[in-house]
Amino acid sequence: MPGSKSPVLSDSVRENAVVELLRVAPVAEELAARFAAAGHQLYLVGGPVRDAMLGRLAGDLDFTTDARPQQVLALVRPWADAVWETGITYGTVGLAKQGHQLEITTFRADSYDRVSRNPEVTFGDSIEADLLRRDFTVNAMAVEISERRFVDPYGGLEALAAKVLDTPATPQESFADDPLRMLRAARFVSQLGFTPAPRVVEAMTSMADEITRITAERVQTEVSKLLCGAYPKRGIELLVETGLAAHVLPELPAMRLEIDEHHQHKDVYQHSLVVLDQAIAQEEDGPDLILRLAALLHDIGKPPTRRFEEGGGVSFHHHEVVGAKMVRKRLRELKYSKEITNDVAQLVFLHLRFHGYGKGEWTDSAVRRYVTDAGPLLSRLHKLVRADCTTRNKRKAQNLQRSYDELEERIARLAAEEDLARVRPDLDGNEIMRLLNVPPGPIVGKAWTFLKDLRLDRGPLEHDEAVAELFAWAREQGVQVPD
Repeated sequence: MPGSKSPVLSDSVRENAVVELLRVAPVAEELAARFAAAGHQLYLVGGPVRDAMLGRLAGDLDFTTDARPQQVLALVRPWADAVWETGITYGTVGLAKQGHQLEITTFRADSYDRVSRNPEVTFGDSIEADLLRRDFTVNAMAVEISERRFVDPYGGLEALAAKVLDTPATPQESFADDPLRMLRAARFVSQLGFTPAPRVVEAMTSMADEITRITAERVQTEVSKLLCGAYPKRGIELLVETGLAAHVLPELPAMRLEIDEHHQHKDVYQHSLVVLDQAIAQEEDGPDLILRLAALLHDIGKPPTRRFEEGGGVSFHHHEVVGAKMVRKRLRELKYSKEITNDVAQLVFLHLRFHGYGKGEWTDSAVRRYVTDAGPLLSRLHKLVRADCTTRNKRKAQNLQRSYDELEERIARLAAEEDLARVRPDLDGNEIMRLLNVPPGPIVGKAWTFLKDLRLDRGPLEHDEAVAELFAWAREQGVQVPD
């Protein structure tokens, strides 16, 4: 519980973390000296202190002080490399010094209207009151820099050691003040691998509807950070179990389809979590938000397309088509960029196409179309398709992976021969206009599309052959062509 102290965590643990913090950030001591000389306290606070205790230090530093914003400005302007006042309404002054980004915020004792998440800013006078209003106990630890004194009135270090996520005030008070903290809880579960305290889970469940007070942009930011954490499955499960997902990503709980003894199929929700894990295992350069979103959402079209067949079977015909449309709708509502929305939807749309490959019956034309439709997403599509194999039948799994190995080999072979990544018609738009003696317009676009389809079907054509095909097509369209 907040406020308790752990006899296991010695003072030396705290002291070592403080020393390490100040070693990598000597600017903190310089800054503290300026504040002390002016009769003010300065505390390093929040994430940097938490991360120091975890042995992972970052370049950005957050401070809190009893000095009021104008006093802070007077102290830092002669010293900092740059100063900005964008957050000064909320008591925050930003600055840069020796490559570090620093933020200094006056002690706060805010009150909330419990309708929006915007506080009525009130400045406070004590570090304990300031820490009480913070989101979680692991973020409610501070270091008084001049005296190198560790401040932990709500048991943050103990919670950190136990990997428990709890709140300094009651969760009900904390989440009523700012419902976004419920999503932040799921995000920290994902990023840090922590377990939320039972009272936190209880409050998240009973207050899930409050998340509707939060703007879509802020929700999107937290969802993205959650998905890019080290343990996203845990964060997602917390969202679903508490009911928050019903407001944020309602397609996730909708995938928990009822299964009866007569109509057997995989649990789509659990399957999607496994696919997410298996996609993450293939990442090469850190978290890939687009791949992770596609893996999590690739089967959201299954619930609305489920049909019970005679004999006990279940079908989900065209769920990839329906799913792609649903992805576009959801990601747009969450204010994701057009690029991310299009990429995720295209991966969802394409994720089933490989299953038509069978035992390698695809023609070279079909392989070319697969590559062309995937475009720059081909590498991600490879990962998604492989991750989507979750069968427990080892022989079936091996056959699927072997088939995909063969498909990738064919793609590589054709790419080497034909430069598949740059498939274009054998005649460009200018040459089409010259040959057909037509101005820019719809007929040129149609001719270009025809020649590209021909290129995909038959591979590269000789120039004269391409011209002959163009003329034959044009005649069918009623376009007059040279004899």
